[in-house]
Amino acid sequence: MLFWTRRSRAAVWALFGVVVAIVFVAPIATVVLAAFSGSWNGPLPTDLGLARFGDALSGDDLASLSVSLQTAVIAGALALIVGTWAALAARSAPSWLRRVTDAAFHIPIAVPSVAIGLGLLISFNSRPLLLGGTKWIVIVAHMVLVLAFAFSSVSAAAERLDPALRQAAESLGAGPARVLFGVELPLLLPALGAAAGLAIALSMGELGATIMVYPPTWKTLPVSIFGLSDRGQALSAAVLTTTLLAVTLVVLAAVSRVRTRASLR
Repeated sequence: MLFWTRRSRAAVWALFGVVVAIVFVAPIATVVLAAFSGSWNGPLPTDLGLARFGDALSGDDLASLSVSLQTAVIAGALALIVGTWAALAARSAPSWLRRVTDAAFHIPIAVPSVAIGLGLLISFNSRPLLLGGTKWIVIVAHMVLVLAFAFSSVSAAAERLDPALRQAAESLGAGPARVLFGVELPLLLPALGAAAGLAIALSMGELGATIMVYPPTWKTLPVSIFGLSDRGQALSAAVLTTTLLAVTLVVLAAVSRVRTRASLR
């Protein structure tokens, strides 16, 4: 560390704790507190309870939560499949092609997400690829946005694989498919689990591209939250946001459990 004395290290950690509390903990805590409040007209909320959560778990809000879950799972799975294939295929490509591939997969996170949404809306708004007005344009938008993270996670893990394992399997007569499914993918399971969790978490909270392309029949929960906050219903938006946070954490915990079991194997 750059600070050698115990007092200086303690001061740095204290400053770090204050920054984390102000920037990360306080906003989330405020949203969660607002979700449980009946009203908030003074310095502190009043009428704390669960009354508002009944509306969040029924009707259109429940449908939006279901849409977010379905979109995140499908888009995450597609991104994981495409990202894994690209990461493994790029290993044997020339260095210039690997650089081009890496740049191409990271373009969606280098530009505003609304640009991705508008581009997809224009590109897939006529036959033969007519996705506008359907749920699939939302799923494709989410897949494009999380694809870079899936590709990066798997690519980094694939670079650390010992090539001797592949060579040993090939010397024993294993074909390419058996090497892939019997040797490489099992070793990549922890990275695949991490990539899946990150893809789902990012998809659950995505708004910029979604609001450009979503049809009325496929409205995600972040879009509903944005609509409530835009109409001045901040407490109702806080309830949906808290619900979104809780569901995302549950899904991430489930993915983490699967990842842990894969690591142990």
